[in-house]
Amino acid sequence: MLSKRSPSPPRGEGRGEGVPFAGRSSPRVPLTRTLSPGGRGAWTLLAAALALNLLVGPAHAIDIKKVVSPGGIEAWLVEDHKVPVLAVEWAFEGAGANDPAGKEGLANLAAHALDEGAGPYDSQAFQTRLQDSAVSLSFNAGRDAFTGSLRTLTEHRDEAFDLARLAMSEPRFDAEAVERMRAGTLAGLKREQGDPNYVARRLFYSTAYPDHPYGGEVRGSLDSLPRIAPDDLRAFVKSQFGRDRLVVTAAGDIAPDDLGRALDRLFGGLPATASVTALPEVTPKGLGETLLAPRPTAQTVILMGQPGVKRADPDWYAATVMNYVLGGSGFGSRLMEEVREKRGLSYGVYSYLVPMDRTALVIAGGSTVNAKAGQALEIMRAEWARMAADGVSDQELADAKTYLTGSFPLQLGSTPSIAKTLLQVRRDRLGIDYLDQRDRFINAVTADDVRRVAKRLLDPARLLTVLVGRPDGVTPTRTIEDIR
Repeated sequence: MLSKRSPSPPRGEGRGEGVPFAGRSSPRVPLTRTLSPGGRGAWTLLAAALALNLLVGPAHAIDIKKVVSPGGIEAWLVEDHKVPVLAVEWAFEGAGANDPAGKEGLANLAAHALDEGAGPYDSQAFQTRLQDSAVSLSFNAGRDAFTGSLRTLTEHRDEAFDLARLAMSEPRFDAEAVERMRAGTLAGLKREQGDPNYVARRLFYSTAYPDHPYGGEVRGSLDSLPRIAPDDLRAFVKSQFGRDRLVVTAAGDIAPDDLGRALDRLFGGLPATASVTALPEVTPKGLGETLLAPRPTAQTVILMGQPGVKRADPDWYAATVMNYVLGGSGFGSRLMEEVREKRGLSYGVYSYLVPMDRTALVIAGGSTVNAKAGQALEIMRAEWARMAADGVSDQELADAKTYLTGSFPLQLGSTPSIAKTLLQVRRDRLGIDYLDQRDRFINAVTADDVRRVAKRLLDPARLLTVLVGRPDGVTPTRTIEDIR
């Protein structure tokens, strides 16, 4: 049996090394089908090839080739013929970032419905063709881009290209399939109304960006989703999937000339230009506020943050080291040491950088029993202030560099992960030699750099703080009951 994957809901963060992409995953509706004998065999081969790929890993410096199709579509390729697997990743930058008012969730619903039938194939037939050839095809709507992902065995790549092309250029959006995807999204949103972590995220982002798409829920709302019709989805695809917004990367068992022809096959039939409205730059609001969403829970969820650094900021690498020491290194971080290890106030506390296209944040969070919420929050803010005042020690700096440089190759241990990483490098405009240069950038960070950046970014008095639960020892500036 094979079910459509149902990943965790989006955390709402932006993109960055070690940070989930904005709106990257949304709950999918479980759709279980029995595979044909051929389908089971193909999936077994794909799984075996991917497993072998993970074992082999990158044994040398990654050679990235720039490929331009006969039709002028550019891609970056890491060619690797060790295993018969190909991964292609792409993004339409800016697409879906600004859903029409009253129809929030349009892009996300389109992402889930694109592979529910295309061209001559209804949902069942399309999914059967994917499964019988062990082709993994998925789409996702984020805050800054609409992305696609394709994985296939080499022997089935022609079929994979045809199905992906059909999904983007001739999606059916049949009423039954759209209703099924809509129902699944609505069920997920209703279920999460009782999740304090979801409530904290929604309150944080809606407060920080009240008049900007970043403040909304990528999946839409209980009110907006029923308003979206199949014709809205068709109009979205026609207007948003333009080749001028397209960024493509690939890795695996394909030669550059073959990839060039495949690019035209996949994307050549799409419109030359997209009708995408660029999002405006935005600065977080609500700084200095402490918001409480009362909930009858045994624990209080804490989420706090303030403006951070974008990916193109020269201080990105110093901020990355700073964040690693502050709360990004798990049990080795200051926040974990002070809040959990020394005082046992939380199972986990963390921090991370959130670089989006039009804004940036540095965020920390965790949870604790209601009676200790005030104490935990006080310690987290104290560590925020200590980092701003003192920066990092020489030993902390050395440990951070060792981890950040040593762990990165582990993100490149499979064909799909290489293609996905390349896509982010391209979207961040870091240059085709970035993977070779990254360690140098990290190792060039000094303690003075970290201290300067920490002083620039971290100010406990300007933190937007959200608490969900029944916290003791906290005096909120506002209490908010209804959060959608």
